[in-house]
Amino acid sequence: MPALTVYSIIESPFYPDLSQVYQSLGMQELRFTSMRKAIGQLKQQLPDLIVADFVYGYGSNYAGANVCNLDVFLRSLEPFGKNYKLILFVDKEEQEFVQKLHDLFPVTTALLNPVKPEHMKTVLKELGY
Repeated sequence: MPALTVYSIIESPFYPDLSQVYQSLGMQELRFTSMRKAIGQLKQQLPDLIVADFVYGYGSNYAGANVCNLDVFLRSLEPFGKNYKLILFVDKEEQEFVQKLHDLFPVTTALLNPVKPEHMKTVLKELGY
């Protein structure tokens, strides 16, 4: 059975290094620091799990046509189906906006920053990984 593929979409310097957690669970992690690169990878390998920073777009285009930093990526994923789980890392002051994204795309869970590796491992096990 092939390893599950995790897309780590890193847009914050505070994003935790969870590589060892994924390895311990037999997952393959692909790390992206650019949304463009993550979208480009969709043609090569689809994610089973997406772990990403949630950044709400207060005064930008995000607040109009898009909710947050992930809309374009998740729209690019739509033609491939919704066979993925989405875990968001969110700051407490932006937690209230996660529901807006969930209204458009399936959000599995949102974890408050800072996320510790042991907490992430527990969450992944609860999700059946």
